[in-house]
Formats: sequence, structure tokens, C-alpha cells
Amino acid sequence: MELKVYVDRLSQPSRAIVIFCKANKIDFEEVGIELLKGQHLTPEFKEINPMGKVPAIVVDGKFKLFESHTILIFLASAFPGVADHWYPADLYRRAEIHSILDWHHSNLRRGSTEFIQNALLAPFFGRPLNPQAAAEAEKVLSSSLSKIEALWLKESGQFLLGSSQPSIADLCLVCEIMQLEFADETDRNRILGPHKKIQQWIEDTKNATKPHFDEVHQTLFAAKVKLQMQRK
Repeated sequence: MELKVYVDRLSQPSRAIVIFCKANKIDFEEVGIELLKGQHLTPEFKEINPMGKVPAIVVDGKFKLFESHTILIFLASAFPGVADHWYPADLYRRAEIHSILDWHHSNLRRGSTEFIQNALLAPFFGRPLNPQAAAEAEKVLSSSLSKIEALWLKESGQFLLGSSQPSIADLCLVCEIMQLEFADETDRNRILGPHKKIQQWIEDTKNATKPHFDEVHQTLFAAKVKLQMQRK
């Protein structure tokens, strides 16, 4: 299959797609869509994804798909050679992964995105910072991290649901949390410091997908440096 992947590596779900493809040796063409330049809102990109969001994929020049969780499920199912642990054949395990992914959007993702946007990035999208909204989002984010530790990071395994190897849910959620790299050290320590299991899980996911995890996140780290310089 010919696969085109439309992403911005500053976007956490975009990074998850790229890391997954690289880790599973899926051949693909990466097409950069720069959110800060509004390229996701152009008529050309909306032909790919009418919602105007990244990531999106096109398969064989005709099949178009958006929404990162759905894309990962499709890639894990459609391409040969993807290890079973990413999206297990067992229907019960799949159902558990789907449950985490559904929870992700309205909890961890909402807290992470709204915190970073309102505390740091809003001016880049033409909006003022909103400390009150950032504080409310931080509560959602912290609560979400606590739930992950209590419900899904079992003592018997390194990854979600007590697994010894990562699933697509691990990759999605860890890439989400990595967006906190935009924040300064004080904010990151306040949010992540109480969550030792989360910190270890992040490291385990990095190690399970190396060298691709760090390589794909270089764009995020470079943007963080630019943001810090602009804030001085």
C-alpha cells in the first residue's frame, strides 16, 4: 500500500502516528502541515480532512482517513508485520484498549491541550493567555494522571493494562503527556512530580520505541527552545 501521512510534529497525535510507522517499519511519505501557518485550514488540506485537523492519511491515493486513534487501529490492522502487542487480536484486549482511547479524548487530552494552550501557546494562535482556564485544565490533567496510575498502570507490567509491551494506547497517551515539555521546569515538576509511575511509564515507552521516539520529538524540543527565548 502507498501511504501518505499528513502531520505536524508539534501535534501530539501526529507524533504518535509517525513513531508507530517508524517503529513498525511501515513505508510512508510524511507530508508536513504547519499548524502555526494555518496550513491545516487551506482548501487543499480540507480535501484530505474536511475537519481541518492533523493527523490524516491517504492510502493508495484514494482512501482518506482522519482521527488519530482510528488511524492507528487501521495501520495496525492493515499492514503486515505489526506486532500483536500494539493492537492485540484478542477481542477483550482490544476492547480494553478502545476504552482507554475513548477516555483519553475527554480527559487527559482535554487537560493537556487546554493547559498548554491557555498557559503558553494561545498568542501564537491569535488569542490571549488565560490563567484561569489554564488552572482549571491543570486540575483535569492532574486528575487524569492519577486515574492512569490507579486504573491502568498495574504493578505487574511496565505498560497500560499490566502489559509487558506497549499498545497503541500507551503511545497515544505518552505522546500526549510529552506536550508538557512546552512548560517550564517548575510547572512540569508540579504536575508530573507526584506521579512516579507515570514518569517511569514515559521512560519505558521511549525505550520500547527508540530511537524513533526521541527523533520524532526533536521538533517539539526545538520549538520549546524558541518559545523560551521569545519569553525572555
